Parts: sequence; structure tokens; C-alpha cells
Amino acid sequence: MGPREIIRLDVTESTNSVALALGREGAKAGTVVVAGEQTGGRGRLNRSWLSPPGMGLYFSVIMRPGIAPEHLPRITLAAGLAVCKAVETEYGIFPRIKWPNDLLLGGRKFGGILSETGPAHNIPAGQKPLVVVGVGLNIVPPAGGFPAELRERATSLSSHGGREVSVETLLETCVVSIEKELQRLEKGDFPATLEEWQRRDAGQGKVLTWVTEQGKAVTGVSLGPDADGALRIQDQAGTIHTVLSGDIKLVGKITA
Repeated sequence: MGPREIIRLDVTESTNSVALALGREGAKAGTVVVAGEQTGGRGRLNRSWLSPPGMGLYFSVIMRPGIAPEHLPRITLAAGLAVCKAVETEYGIFPRIKWPNDLLLGGRKFGGILSETGPAHNIPAGQKPLVVVGVGLNIVPPAGGFPAELRERATSLSSHGGREVSVETLLETCVVSIEKELQRLEKGDFPATLEEWQRRDAGQGKVLTWVTEQGKAVTGVSLGPDADGALRIQDQAGTIHTVLSGDIKLVGKITA
């Protein structure tokens, strides 16, 4: 994988935490932190991400994109698309995405993206923002299968791909793919990213329940993301809600 720094850790709490710390210390864009096991893997909304040894690929990439701060949320969608394309390249399967960051096969989650930014208030003048893109992928099921509470919702790549793919190959393809999508964002070509993302949208036209950060539930039909990547949900009264954060639940199971 070219002349880039790859920091390999047997065990860490979270590759994103390590990458953010390194980024604040001046680590170059393109630096990768990869771990065999995470003891405190994070997902959206401060959820934990199951990251036992020998089961998955857990890595974070340090980025310093030339993107306006208000457009940084687009990175999560771009990174999700990038990882789906990498998986398709290596395994010959077509993953779908549940907004904003769940990667699905057969309606079950095999991976997720967590983009985090360094504090915006202390970026030196003329310096690009620090962004860390964290990726967690289930390569094989855990020994004994997924825990009961995840069994209906989780899956792994080995359960869907006929090919044997090395973790190193998958890592390289994912990182290169993420960097390509970020370059597209920097060029201002988010519409092209969004168009490709929409072809993988697992929620389009489906009934969703959005639980706001205040705990209010809004149920309606997903209209997919808008031009900025925010999700739109139309409720029964016809009101269109723009979702920037909060929890999204699909009502019923995705079959495709």
C-alpha cells in the first residue's frame, strides 16, 4: 500500500481515538491505524461496536480534506459508499447502506462508519480540518455465532462472499477507495457520490421511525438524502422532516 504509515495495534480501545490523538500531534493525511481487537469500539450515538479478535477489520484513516466545515457530514456518506465499492471489488457482492452509516448485506449489518473531527475552534490559520474516518467490518462470525441480541441484525462478509479475501487486501482496497471518494468531495462533485449512494440506499421508500435527540418519535416514508446528504422523511400528514442526527429504525425487515 504505497508509502503511507500504517500503525498496527494488537489491541486498542478505539482506532478512532488513537487516530484523533495522532492527528492532533500532526500525523500526515493517509496515516492508517489498524487493530486486531478493540475493547471500546464506538458507533454512532455513543453505541459500542463488537470488535473481538480474529473476527473483523477495524481501522481508521487520518484525513485533512479541503472541504468547507459545513460539508464535513458528507464524508460519512462518501466513506460508506467507498467501503461498499471496495467490498464489491474484492468479494463480488453488492452491499447496501442504511442512512447514514450502516453497511448491509441481506438486510443485516456487517459494517459501519464513524467519522469524527478534531476540534474546529483551534485549527491554525490556513490548515485543513482534521477528520478521522473509522471503519469496522465483520469478516467472519464470532466463535459460537453472534450474541442473541444481534443474531437477527448482524452478519459477516464470509457469510455472503464466495471468495477468500485477505484482511490486508481488503484494508488496502478500502483505504484507497475512501481516499478516492474524498478527492471527489474536494472537487465539489458530491452529486455524483450521492447518485451512487442512492443506488445502494436500503431505506428509500421504506417506512422509518426517527427518534430525535430529544426522544420524540417521527414515523414516515424515507425520501432518501437531500442534496446535502441529510435524510428526508415524509410523515402521514405530508410534512417532510430533515434528519441530521438521531436514531433511525426501519419498520419491518429489509429483504434485499
